[in-house]
Formats: sequence, C-alpha cells, structure tokens
Amino acid sequence: MSNAVKVEVLSARDVPLGGPRSMTVRRTLPQRARTLIGAWCFVDHYGPDDVADTGGMDVAPHPHTGLQTVSWLFTGEIEHRDSLGTHAFVRPGELNLMTGGHGISHTEVSTPRTTVLHGVQLWVALPDEHRHADRDFQHHVPTPVEMEGAEVRVFLGELQTSSSPVRTFTPLLGAELLLRPHATLKLTVNADFEHGLLVDKGQVDMAGTLLNPAELGYLGPGRDTLTLTNDTDDAARLILLGGEPFEEELVMWWNFVGRTHEDIARAREDWTTGDRFGVVKGYEGDPLPAPELPNVPLKPRGRVR
Repeated sequence: MSNAVKVEVLSARDVPLGGPRSMTVRRTLPQRARTLIGAWCFVDHYGPDDVADTGGMDVAPHPHTGLQTVSWLFTGEIEHRDSLGTHAFVRPGELNLMTGGHGISHTEVSTPRTTVLHGVQLWVALPDEHRHADRDFQHHVPTPVEMEGAEVRVFLGELQTSSSPVRTFTPLLGAELLLRPHATLKLTVNADFEHGLLVDKGQVDMAGTLLNPAELGYLGPGRDTLTLTNDTDDAARLILLGGEPFEEELVMWWNFVGRTHEDIARAREDWTTGDRFGVVKGYEGDPLPAPELPNVPLKPRGRVR
C-alpha cells in the first residue's frame, strides 16, 4: 500500500429542507468538488435544534426514485410513513433504510415528545441494474461494539468484527463512532473503498488532517488502515461512510436520482399526474409540489477522480 495520504476536506453549506415548513440542514454531499463517496450521493447533517424554537421536522409527502434513504438520529424522534404502508419511528442508534427504486413516497415528522432534533439524512444511489427495484423498508438496531478508545455502531456493511444484515445494492459501509477524549482509533478498512468521515461534534485528526464539526473528510481507495485521533478533552462523534467507487454517471434533481434528463422529467410528471409513487396515509396535509425543471437539460455527473 502507498504511504501517501491525501485527505480532501469538504465544507458544508446551509440548505432549506422540506418545502414551505422547511428546516435548515448542513449539506456536504453532493457539491462541485465531489459528487459521490462510493454510492453515497447525499449527506445532510442537522441539529442540535431546539424544536421549541425551530418547529422541528415536518416534511409532507414527497417522492423518491433510484435511491435508498438512510435515516440516523443522535437525539429526538421522527415518525416515518410511506406508500408501502410502513408506519415506523426513527430513534437514536436505530437505522431506518427505505428503498425508493422505481418510486416511493413518504413523510418525516418529528414527534411531540422531541425537544432536541439532531441527526443525519443520507442517500445511496442505486446501480443501473437495480434502480427500478421494488419499494422496501428495513429497520435495524446495531449493537454497540467497544474498540480501543471508541464505541462503534455499524449500521451498514462491515467494519472489523461488526456487520449489519441490512441489504444494499453495492458494497457500502456506514457507522457511528464515539471517540473518547485523547484517544486514537486504528481501524482496518477495505482498501477497495473510498471513505468519508463526517464530524458531528469535536475535532478529529483523520490520517493527519484535522477535521472540525460539520466538515467531511474524504480519503480515496488504496489503504487498508485508517487512523483517527481525538486530542481534545471532549468526546467526538463521527459518521464513517465508505464504498467501492461508483462509476456510473447520475442525474440528481430534487428527490430523484436518474441517468438522463428524460428520467427526471418523467419522474416529475408521474409525481404530478400519476400513481407511480403511491399514497401516504395518516399525514394531514398536501403533498409537496414538484419544482419546475430548469430551462436547460440536466447533465449527468460522475465521480471526481
């Protein structure tokens, strides 16, 4: 393995999420510098938000195609309903994964007992052969595993001795790491994967590069170890993402992942006029309207080399 390490630091931008009753999230992926980390194509990070001040999360029925959504909370609780008929709750330390495939719709609403809302919302692009897969919903509660200087919860894929049974369509890794004060964690990782490390709280050195809260560090494939160091007096919380480089070009617009402008235009039309996405029951309010398409064709984007 090469000893050269180059960690790319991706900063977040604030984005409104959820239509008229939007909340603000910090988005680190996608951006101009990088579209993908493995098949991870979307990373939103929000909170801690005092729900009494912000109003919490209230996202009306909206559609998805060509992707899986990964919901992971640090604090709070979110009620999930979808057009499969699923009625579930997102709680801290519990994974909810929804497969949009050909088309699904869902709602996300923070519950009345939530006082502080804090977590991440992630998307995984489906490969072309599976992007029209059936709708699906999976729930998993990973067991916390003690490693030297850290507590680890693997919610997707495998990391050292921990693994998740949740199905994905490309090789992936998703894990929450709690790194103790003045601790160094040396991880054995898949050398075929590229990795991203999102800092929720604290400051962490990733392979020699210091990352601050809300920053996402990217490390390309070719290394089988990853060293993380917390030199501060406080614990750090991190989300580690990984996957084999995803070589397909994607068109991402609104809540859709496709391959061409025509894919997106068809999905938008189907949301507006058809029954492709099904109906979410139990939500009081109208579905989110699709925004207007831009006047120029949407162009595909691929992995930055």
